Amino acid sequence: MEHYKQLDESELVKMLKQGKELALTELINRYQKTVARVVIGMLGNTPEAEDVGQETFIRFWSSVENYRHDAKVSTFLTRIAINLSINELRRRKKRYEWLDFLEDKKYKNITIIESDQYIQTDEQEHITKALASIEPDQRAVVILRLVQGYSTKETADMLEIPLGTVLSRLSRALEKLRIEIIKLEEI
Repeated sequence: MEHYKQLDESELVKMLKQGKELALTELINRYQKTVARVVIGMLGNTPEAEDVGQETFIRFWSSVENYRHDAKVSTFLTRIAINLSINELRRRKKRYEWLDFLEDKKYKNITIIESDQYIQTDEQEHITKALASIEPDQRAVVILRLVQGYSTKETADMLEIPLGTVLSRLSRALEKLRIEIIKLEEI
């Protein structure tokens, strides 16, 4: 395993394509924090975030034959993580719409309990809540640009959208975040 730590990512991908699973283990070790930051930024610290994080690496492994080294592995993994997170947010929205429907029909015995497994400061909590309140496409831009520190071009490439769209989504997202944080601080 020590041998794998000295290899660059293109060599690890080549070994993974040859069926050497220790190469995948090394890639996971290198990039799990990056994927976790993206997924938790998109979904919050939830069980679904852990599932999406794991699914990101499973998708990478199952599609490694299609990986052409056009982008860094971290960029490829981030793109997968963002797409899977957006899919999860859509599923969540449908679940909540269904629960709202049931609530309207007087099925009051159904409750949703969300638990955080860590304690946040008020400021962190406000930011997390504000992020959760913006649209997923805007949240993805904020996470990539401001949390992960990718450039506007890298963000556009990962999300497969024009540079101008990145800038406009970021601008709208920051304005919404500012308003949401002010509201939360007033409570």
